[in-house]
Amino acid sequence: MTKLIIQIPCYNEAESLPETLVALPRRIPGIDTIEFLVIDDGSHDGTSDVARRYGVQHVVRHRRNRGLAAAFQTGIDAALAAGADIIVNTDADGQYAGEDIALLVAPVVTGQADIVVGDRGVGDNAHFGPIKRRLQRFGSAVVRRLSGTDITDAVSGFRAISREAAQRITITTEFSYTTDMLIQAGKKRLRITSVPIRTNRTERPSRLFKSIPQFIVRQLVTMLRAYTTYNPLRAFLGTGALITMVGLIPIMRFLVYWFMGDSDGHVQSLVLGGSLLVLGVITCLMGVLADLIGANRKLIEKTLTEVKRLEDRLEAYEGKPAPAKRRRAA
Repeated sequence: MTKLIIQIPCYNEAESLPETLVALPRRIPGIDTIEFLVIDDGSHDGTSDVARRYGVQHVVRHRRNRGLAAAFQTGIDAALAAGADIIVNTDADGQYAGEDIALLVAPVVTGQADIVVGDRGVGDNAHFGPIKRRLQRFGSAVVRRLSGTDITDAVSGFRAISREAAQRITITTEFSYTTDMLIQAGKKRLRITSVPIRTNRTERPSRLFKSIPQFIVRQLVTMLRAYTTYNPLRAFLGTGALITMVGLIPIMRFLVYWFMGDSDGHVQSLVLGGSLLVLGVITCLMGVLADLIGANRKLIEKTLTEVKRLEDRLEAYEGKPAPAKRRRAA
């Protein structure tokens, strides 16, 4: 039996959550069981109580607000513990059409993809303003470049994840999981695709960021951090090489004056250039060290993934219902 768990990260969503829950599907082709999971990220408006009243099978609550990325990771962990074969993440504000979850999970059910991202059609979506459309296109292009994937809506939170992919992904950012997850998945060679989905207009302002400039800065930091984590040697060597090239400029200036017999008064160029050269070499050495640390990180991630798989086998051995993919593999 294939179990789908639809997770909804929430922060003070008591008003909009009922409509979102009602719109979620109860039957999907290829899925035997559908359950709901609400992650209450420190709400103070009774979101957890509303979820229970509407029959949500799994409710997890943070004692204080920890942010969307932490709520998403908590949901993934809880869904895996509950035996999910496929996990769908959606928003509580009703932005995504619940009926499109069937489209989202179809490539995972058929084994064509590990992760499916709902494409909102940001280029011509009537619910987005012109500035937001341009920013979304630019951000998605950057993420495609950094992750080596072909996803046109990188920050869409409407996505389906197979159990195996969920076991291999660990969100480390504190802002938003969307770009971090895609860069990780691309570097881990997971199969990623997207499907067109519909969106609804939401009047409520985003609770993830206070302004567009703040959103841009935090997303750029998240992307840079994720890329450096999974490509440390390239990132540090590139930075070191750039610093070295800049350092050569004042050194060449000093040499020109020296050959002309006028080196007095230009020693500062030699000092500045030499300092930059040393800094460039140190940065390159840091890249080598970061790459070695990255190799150790891969071993740790592999160990964690194997531990999660062993937990599945232990549950099956003890007579508990095991996830469908794990039972078939056995």
